[in-house]
Amino acid sequence: MALYEVNANELVSRVAQELKKESIVKPADWAPFAKTGISRERAPVQADWWYVRSASILRKVALLGPIGTSKLQRKYGGRKNMGMAPDRFFPAAGNHIRKILQQLEKAGFTKQGVKGAHKGRILTPKGMQFIERVAAEILKEQGVKLPPKPVATQTVESTETKEEAPKTPKKPRAPKKKKEETAPEAAATPAPSQ
Repeated sequence: MALYEVNANELVSRVAQELKKESIVKPADWAPFAKTGISRERAPVQADWWYVRSASILRKVALLGPIGTSKLQRKYGGRKNMGMAPDRFFPAAGNHIRKILQQLEKAGFTKQGVKGAHKGRILTPKGMQFIERVAAEILKEQGVKLPPKPVATQTVESTETKEEAPKTPKKPRAPKKKKEETAPEAAATPAPSQ
């Protein structure tokens, strides 16, 4: 998969450009004024930070899915300067993460999913195809050759040509000896009298 081979920063910036160009996600009205968490002192300086965060969230869902808002808040959180007191970790704000996840789900890139005991957003085939296409373009520009995709073909083997190897019978195991049986001499000798 090209997603694992490409540089994360390049992938996020390129996916952000694609999301902006195809208008898959749209920043909220309050996006230019909002901080991304308690630990931040100011709002983001980049004008298109919503698209960059959307691309980063899409990559995180691809790598770590199923993943929810609270875990993404911990991923994007940071240290808050507490002045003379020791710094403390605070999670990122949840509203913009939740809105981005909803927009990606509306676009068909993510969906709700369950994997074992974990539930959250997972990537759809459409979302995986989108991020893999962008990653493959980056690798192609760098001159890296991707291995060919395996073709799903079914091979039917006839039972007549297939020879079975003769089965060798298993040797029976010897029964385990008890501790009492291993040292009968020690138990049989009387203790010396004084």
